[in-house]
Parts: sequence; structure tokens; C-alpha cells
Amino acid sequence: MIVSSAFAAFVPMFIYLLLIWRFDQYDREPFLLILRNYLWGALGAIFFALLGSSILSFFVSIFIHNKESLTRIETIIIAPLVEETTKGIFLFFTVTGRRFDNMTDGIVYGGAIGLGFGMTENFLYFIANTGSINTWLMIVLIRTLFTSVMHCVSTATLGAFLGYAKFKNLYYKLTFPFLGLASAILIHFSWNLMVTFEKTEPLGFLFMFITILIFIVVFSISVSNDKRIIYNELLEEAKNGLIPMNHLPILNSSKRNNFGWIDEKIRKLYIQAATTLAFRKMQLRNTSGYNRLFYENDVLRYRTYIQDLLTGTK
Repeated sequence: MIVSSAFAAFVPMFIYLLLIWRFDQYDREPFLLILRNYLWGALGAIFFALLGSSILSFFVSIFIHNKESLTRIETIIIAPLVEETTKGIFLFFTVTGRRFDNMTDGIVYGGAIGLGFGMTENFLYFIANTGSINTWLMIVLIRTLFTSVMHCVSTATLGAFLGYAKFKNLYYKLTFPFLGLASAILIHFSWNLMVTFEKTEPLGFLFMFITILIFIVVFSISVSNDKRIIYNELLEEAKNGLIPMNHLPILNSSKRNNFGWIDEKIRKLYIQAATTLAFRKMQLRNTSGYNRLFYENDVLRYRTYIQDLLTGTK
């Protein structure tokens, strides 16, 4: 059953990971970076969560001696607080990267961490419940469809807040990380609270279903905003003659993946360069200090690169 548990833990989470990565269709992040965040959730976040939970549980046990009450406190309060914090730590470092663009990136990276965490946690639960095949199958089903997705959505919510705040003013930078972490903890807390008690279990599944729908809607809006950014930022480049005007509606739509609208030898390079240029311009306009110089140089570099691609000198 160890092999079956490993398979049941890994395959669905990796499929979810690919779906989230592919859904970011206009400025997809390098998969190796996505995988790095996924592995943090699967290894680093799990390790520190187990350590942190053990320490907090020890202190709580000094005051609460009833085993059932202590277990509920561990599940409902300690787990959401510790796990969302350990998952979010690496996300804070990811967001500081200069190539981190916006809310969509936060959702993708946060979701990757949550899925990695869910994979390892699922495996631990699966191998601990191999006594009955029916019980094992039920746990696999519930954790794959709900609990693991909860981990994904909660950390992705923190990522959305961090991504939104990155290129905003100081007020957003100071407040949104705390709001994002609080929202992630609240989602986790609500799910654990409802499924802990038999009478509220149906509400837990309903809550998670609604939360997933909201997540999908927010993710879709964020991706649509990426599309708008690409069009608006490249419009100036088209007016200045860097890119052909007829390329503009192609570069910010699914048509960019079609053959025939540009030399196939440079199509993917051109799409990547034009998209990156659009986001660098947006970042430049909303950045000050030393990072501004980085974005200024990147804007100039990508303009030159695109010009060379289109003139055949690259």
C-alpha cells in the first residue's frame, strides 16, 4: 500500500500543478521555478510545520489535559496558524525576485507551494490508514478533492495579496501581506473547523466548493488583467514602430500560438520578448530606487532584442 499511497499522493497533485501553470497563459513562469516552490511545500514547509506544531502543542498541553480537546485545538487552531506560516515563508522570498510580475504569479507560486504541502501530507495520511481499503479510498477521495485543494487555495490567496501589493505604494506593501496571511489562515481554519464536527461536515464541503469557485474566478480575472497589460504597454511600442500594429491583437490573445502570422523560427522568442517587455514597462512605472535601474535596462534590452528579431539581425 506504500506504493499505492505514494502514487495517489503524487499524481493528482502534479496534475493540479500542471493545470495551474498552464492556466497562466500569457506570461507563464519557468517550470523549474514553479517546481522549486512545489518542493518547498512538499519538504521544507512540512518539516517546519511538524516542528512548529509539536512545540505549540507541547505548550498547550501544559494547560489542557483532555486528549480530545487538545486534538481539536491542534486541528482547528494550531495547524492553520503554523502550516500557513511555514508555507508562506518561501513565498515571501519568491515575491522579492525582480522577475516576479503580478498577482497571477503570486497565485501560481502560492498554489504550487500548497500543492506540494498537500502531496506530502496526503502521503502521510494515506499510509497511516491502510488497514481498510474502503477507509483508505474515502480518505484518498476527500483529501485529493478537498483538503489538498484547500492547501493550494489558501497559499495561493496569500500569493495573490503579495503579488497585488508588490508594485503598489507603501500602505499596500505593509498591510496586504498580513491580510493575505490572515485570509489563508481563515480558509484553513474554516475548513478544519467544519469537518471536525459531524454535524457541520456538509457545510465544510459547501464552503470549500464555494472557495474553489471564488479562487477560479479571481485567477481568471487576474489572467485577463495580464492580457490587458500586454495590450496597453505594447500599444506604445506599436505606435513608435517597434512592432507591427497588426501584431498587437495577436500578442495578447491565444492567436499568438497559431502558425503563419510571423516567421516560425522567431515566433516563440518574439512572443516571450514582447510579453516580458510589456511587464517590465509596467514594473518600471511603479518602481523606484535601485530596482528602477534594473527595469530601465531590461526595457531597453528587450526593445533592442525585438528590433533585431524582426529585422533578421538576431
